[in-house]
Amino acid sequence: SVQLAESGGGSVQSGGSLRLSCAASGYTYSSDCVGWFRQAPGKEREGVAIWRGDGTTYYADSVKGRFTLSRDNAKNTVDLQMNSLKPEDTSLYYCAAGRMPACRYPSTQWYNYWGQGTQVTVSS
Repeated sequence: SVQLAESGGGSVQSGGSLRLSCAASGYTYSSDCVGWFRQAPGKEREGVAIWRGDGTTYYADSVKGRFTLSRDNAKNTVDLQMNSLKPEDTSLYYCAAGRMPACRYPSTQWYNYWGQGTQVTVSS
């Protein structure tokens, strides 16, 4: 069965950094997308960053210049480096996998497999 597992969440002060990792089992990212989404209490799940199957990346305007994706095909992982964290980045972060071409877009409807989520808390 396909499983995605996030790791690396935690609590930091504003301006700090965290690195999230998404590891897949029973699934090879190959040419598909791996996306990072987040959901704060009372809000909809939003797309944060996507490593698309064609090698391009997407970042939400709110994280551009602060968050960076990296991919390790040998380990089958996609990491999200988060720098200059702000209190508004506090959320439950999920990684997800989806099929091209629809997964190019940061919408949850195009993603078939989801991890359980990892909490990121940024204090001011």
